[in-house]
Order: sequence, then structure tokens, then C-alpha cells
Amino acid sequence: MNIRTDCLTDDESVISTLAEWHYNAFSEHNPVDSIERRITWLKKQVGSKQIPITVVAFSEGIPLGSASLVAHDMETRQDLSPWLATVCVAPEYRKKGVGSALVEKIVEKAKKLGIKTLYLFTWDREKMYARLGWSVFERTEYHGEQVVIMSIQTGT
Repeated sequence: MNIRTDCLTDDESVISTLAEWHYNAFSEHNPVDSIERRITWLKKQVGSKQIPITVVAFSEGIPLGSASLVAHDMETRQDLSPWLATVCVAPEYRKKGVGSALVEKIVEKAKKLGIKTLYLFTWDREKMYARLGWSVFERTEYHGEQVVIMSIQTGT
């Protein structure tokens, strides 16, 4: 599969698809979430070259997933910034390198912005991120669930 990653554009169908995927993937961890809220959040990032930035993976014009670079992703860790967030791949495209391509693109964007350290938190993908060069920063509880905060040096 040929995977291409680009910054989010104002394509309404792509934004709606991503919002639905994000909602389905993350709403159980965020009770105030909604598809409409996700659409509004994504629309604010169209064409953004500064944080927040969302990148989308495509193959032959079909969206496969997305990931974002945001200032903060955990209200309990405002001291850490910026964050890789909302890495989301459509179920039928998982385990095909899409998530890795998205993460690498966000790290590349962070490096171009002069960011030295990037953070993320995950409930269940620690092994994938470790394979991509991320290290455990700390293990903690967040919204009643165990999570791992990871970091990566961008090489800047």
C-alpha cells in the first residue's frame, strides 16, 4: 500500500470521516465528546502550520487515519508540551504501517518547528510507540485509568 501523509485540508467528507473515527476511538475516555465537537476541532486546524496541526494518511485518495500535534493533551500534565495526540487509523487499515507513518510525520513536523521533546500518552499502544523510538516517561493514572506517558527526542 502506498501511504501519503498531508496536512488536513478543508475537504468536508474527510473531516467528517475523521471526526467519526476519533469519536468512535476516544469517546469512551471522554464523556463530553461528540462528533460535532470533533468536526469543529478539526476545522480549526485546516492548513495550520503551527500547533495544533493534524496530518492525514491517504492511499489512492482514500483517508486511512490521522494524528495531531497539540500543545496539551492531559490537563493534569500542563507542564509537558507539546503532544502527539489522536492517532487514529481506520480498523481495516491497521497493522499496515499507517499509524507508524502518521507518528513519523508528526515527529518530523515537531522537528521543523524546533521542538526538542514530544510527548504522548497511551492506554494500550506502548509497544508500538517503543518500536518507533519513544521511551517511557512515566506511568500514571488519568481519568481513573492506567496510562503511560512516553517521550521522544526529535533530534533538533
